[in-house]
Amino acid sequence: MSGNGSAQQDVDIDLGGLFRAVWDRRVKVLLATVGVAALAFGAAKMIAPDYQSETRVLIESREPEFSGPNQASQAGADRVFDESGILSQVQVLKSADLIKQVARNMKLYELKEFDPSSAPSALSDLLVMLGLKKNPLEMPPEERVLKEFSDKLQVYQVEKSRVIAIGFTSKDRQLAAAVPNEMAKVFLALQSGAKLDTNSEATRWLEPEIANLREKVRDAEAKVAAYRASSDLLPTGETTNFATRQLTDISTELTRVRGERANAEARAAGVRSALASGRAPDTIADVVGSQMIQRLKETEANLQAQVADLSTTLLDGHPRLKALKSQLEGIRGQISTETRKILTSLENEAKVGELREQKLTQQLNALKAQSAQAGEEEVGLRALEREATAQRQLLETYLARYREATSRTVENATPADARVISTAVVPTGASFPKVLPITIVAALATFLLSCVAIMLGELFSGRALRPVSATGERAPVRPRPALAASVADLPPVELAKASPVASPAADDAVELLPAADASLAQDTEEVAEPDFSIEAVAEHLRATNVRVAISVSPGGDEGSTATVMLARLLAEEELKVVLIDLTGSACPTRLMARSQQLPGITNLLAGEVPFTDTIHADRFSDAHIIPQGDADPRQAMRGIERLKMIIDALINAYDLVLLECGPADEMAVEKIAGRDGAEIILSAPSVSDERIVEVLTSFGAAGYRDIVLMTGQVQSDPDYPDRDAA
Repeated sequence: MSGNGSAQQDVDIDLGGLFRAVWDRRVKVLLATVGVAALAFGAAKMIAPDYQSETRVLIESREPEFSGPNQASQAGADRVFDESGILSQVQVLKSADLIKQVARNMKLYELKEFDPSSAPSALSDLLVMLGLKKNPLEMPPEERVLKEFSDKLQVYQVEKSRVIAIGFTSKDRQLAAAVPNEMAKVFLALQSGAKLDTNSEATRWLEPEIANLREKVRDAEAKVAAYRASSDLLPTGETTNFATRQLTDISTELTRVRGERANAEARAAGVRSALASGRAPDTIADVVGSQMIQRLKETEANLQAQVADLSTTLLDGHPRLKALKSQLEGIRGQISTETRKILTSLENEAKVGELREQKLTQQLNALKAQSAQAGEEEVGLRALEREATAQRQLLETYLARYREATSRTVENATPADARVISTAVVPTGASFPKVLPITIVAALATFLLSCVAIMLGELFSGRALRPVSATGERAPVRPRPALAASVADLPPVELAKASPVASPAADDAVELLPAADASLAQDTEEVAEPDFSIEAVAEHLRATNVRVAISVSPGGDEGSTATVMLARLLAEEELKVVLIDLTGSACPTRLMARSQQLPGITNLLAGEVPFTDTIHADRFSDAHIIPQGDADPRQAMRGIERLKMIIDALINAYDLVLLECGPADEMAVEKIAGRDGAEIILSAPSVSDERIVEVLTSFGAAGYRDIVLMTGQVQSDPDYPDRDAA
């Protein structure tokens, strides 16, 4: 990783020295603290005290229980006021009209406290003359009083409640309590007056409307009566008229007549069948029920009894028996004749029923036609009735509202939807200034500022800074891994070839890695050969938790290919890696992106596309790539300063941000990431040692000390065939 020269020694802040410096100047600090506290105490005592008092008003519904029939369900229940309703009442209390009314009632315009501009000071006159301040006397006196009153007034809603607090600050104790109480009184009067005005306006508006509606109701009901008379739609109930009622009665009578006719026909058929079959007449119900038949049956029974009685004493040829038998035959003939009469009567009854049925049917058909016509006419009647009903209901509603509004026009009949729950009292203590808190705060602030000033003076003078090492020697440097190469890792012969003049940078680098000198001093001793493979570089990046790495490829696309393999290897090890293609040949883009026409880093630097559109997935691994892009390189270079912000943004989303710069020099690398915070990787497979020495020497001369060298290749892995393809 790049760093500064080793000659720059790390320093630390001496906290003990800072506290000692403050303690050495404790007398000055205490004197300053006491002096400022005394000044603050005196200034607070000199300020004229302000007194504050507060009145609280509860917003609630105060409708009387007898206010009207429409509100019977809400008797005794408060109407719910929402948040906007409470805030609206707060604005009413802050309104200019209410404040002017309070000022007139209390004659505040006569008090100098509410019109300080009437006697301006010399400083105020000077500022007005210089044009730095507007002349307050140009404003009307009422406006000046209103402005001063508003500055002293505080109206706010108590949190999570329907209570409004009215606070007022004044130089006068009595006035501080009187003003909030007067404001609450005027507010309640305005609320009640507004409701009274509303009811009066409603009464004035309802009077002509009610008179007009009465005429309309009268006309509508007259039209209904005239239409009913002209159409012969006389009502016989709530829902029926004369034609409908008559049709119902005829239908009922027709049904009854049809039943009687059918009954008579059935009875006649029964009598006829009995006579035809020779059955005894006394088996027929209609015959048995006849009084004549019953008397004849009684006579027949008496005669049969006499014949039976005389047959025991007289012979059959006896005249008396013959007479009785002759009478018996006559009775039986009368019974037969009477039976036929009953049959004839039943047949006549059936015929009469049939005739009545025919007549009723004719009447029913005629009434059906009349009922159909009456139904058509009833449509118009119902329309007129609906109109009359609507007008009547509207009239009743207006009358109810008129009576309610009239009852509320009486004074004190409409209380305001608010009441005072806490009146302002004369304050006993001043609200400002608070002498003791002001003095304490001023003393603490002076003490802290004095301490901070002393500490800053010690830091800027360097007296509070000390070296990291107490002995003054150079702090030991943490050894780099074997793969981290510097100029000292190369043989002295190669160094001489590359740079015949020894540079201080080379000497410093040799001191950082003493193991390299040991390998040169002891030719016979075996030393472990450094590992510069891609696997070793990947392990180094993981072990040191590097967040930004810049890869320089002196050999061109071969080195860029090795960098792509490094990114894929790190992605295989479950690291979130993104590679930014800053090469001129776009080799990483060809190897990783699905298309070379994708937007990339040049488009992002030129401001042509959003940030997220330039990040694409690798074709063969979980790594991501920001390709070269297709924007104008010259235009992109104008926004190169944005690259640092892009890298910082990527660090928040990825574990490693890898920048492939191709064969870039140390100046280009410095423009990209500066000298701190980024790991420099020299990707140089198949590059000669002389070229490597030359690149290391140039980076060392530019101030870059630790550079990770990557010259090896990864071994072929059957699970990852595209490594070799890369």
